[in-house]
Amino acid sequence: MTVPLINVVAGPAGSGKTAWIHQQIQDTAVEDENIIYFSPGTGKVSIDKNRIAADFPKIKVFSDTQEVDLLKAITEAKAVYIELGFYLQLSTNTTILNNLSYRAVAILPAHLPDSEYHVWADEIILGVRAQTILSSHLWRLATNTQVIDEDSLTEFWYELTHGAYGHVTRAKAIFDVNDGRSIYCDFVAGVPQAGFLELNLPRHLEGRPGRFSGIEVVGENLHEDALKQTLSDCFLSDSLIKQYQQQVKQMLLEGTQV
Repeated sequence: MTVPLINVVAGPAGSGKTAWIHQQIQDTAVEDENIIYFSPGTGKVSIDKNRIAADFPKIKVFSDTQEVDLLKAITEAKAVYIELGFYLQLSTNTTILNNLSYRAVAILPAHLPDSEYHVWADEIILGVRAQTILSSHLWRLATNTQVIDEDSLTEFWYELTHGAYGHVTRAKAIFDVNDGRSIYCDFVAGVPQAGFLELNLPRHLEGRPGRFSGIEVVGENLHEDALKQTLSDCFLSDSLIKQYQQQVKQMLLEGTQV
């Protein structure tokens, strides 16, 4: 049996772990279906898993309840990427992999002093120049079936990343917006922001979407109740969802740019 190349990737929030894995998958020479991605400890709000799955639909992605299936699949894989969130112990991989050998890769900001990552890693890769906080408040919310107006999302995201709900150092989300697209939002303090990214998923234009959506925020002194209430206020009613979907379908039928 050929032992696959197992990469366990760790680092502080916003250091660039998922971006590095994304690039490795994109550059690999093996077929997509021979690659595995798993990020333990994310529960029902796995932003990275769903983004990776959208960008590389042929690879195998696993959830927290699928550890047994993961170990079986690893025996046939050519490459395996296990991403450890900053909130997990670095020893987590030992339990998951059941003593299989692996390469420990730490993605770290250049300014980070000696840390447990430096001791643990077989390889250290310089990540983004983020405003790293090693111990932070983590807030997550699943928003499956909800649809948000894109203008409201833009306003909410600006408030979120400019201190309206506490000191945010990292935020990422996937939302279904009113024109049927699935949108990826990404923020790292100290790094220039890019615009929202449309995921490689079909437009959903029939009722409430059944696919994943949710948000993860890392920071200090986060106002969770205010975050949840503001998002709730941004979500569209059934009647507005239907109205928007009818408009978009008509525009697509007429060949109008949406």
